[in-house]
Amino acid sequence: MRGQEARDQAERKAVMATLAQASGGDIARLWNEAGLTSEAELLRGPETGLVTVRGRIGGGGAPFNVGEATVTRATVRLPSGQVGHSYTLGRDRKKAELAAIADALWQDPAQRQTVETVLVAPLRAAQGEAREKRRAETAATKVDFFTMVRGED
Repeated sequence: MRGQEARDQAERKAVMATLAQASGGDIARLWNEAGLTSEAELLRGPETGLVTVRGRIGGGGAPFNVGEATVTRATVRLPSGQVGHSYTLGRDRKKAELAAIADALWQDPAQRQTVETVLVAPLRAAQGEAREKRRAETAATKVDFFTMVRGED
């Protein structure tokens, strides 16, 4: 049982990461195309605030405060009882609400596959394409430096 809980938690984390990285417009478009329900009771928010961003020099040095980032969060409860949460960078309140509803729907075993198919999979595909495009654009600017040694030195 513990193994399944750990897998579910990791999958849920991946779904929420995908939703957090997607634009609010993309989530809303896919949501409307799929006809997913947005019927949910707002338990918290959506509300916007600031969080402190911390960094480390070289990824392993002493932590320091870099600055602050705007974050919007929401918590909802579906009529079936599932509670969903979301945190997203920026001020997009609708995105935070839809992501929280998607989280709650994903937790319902009867809805999980639908959420994965009509919402998460297209977002992951689009994010993968964008990553590959950036990778290709970066590779096109790569410069290989080499040194030629003269024989008389």
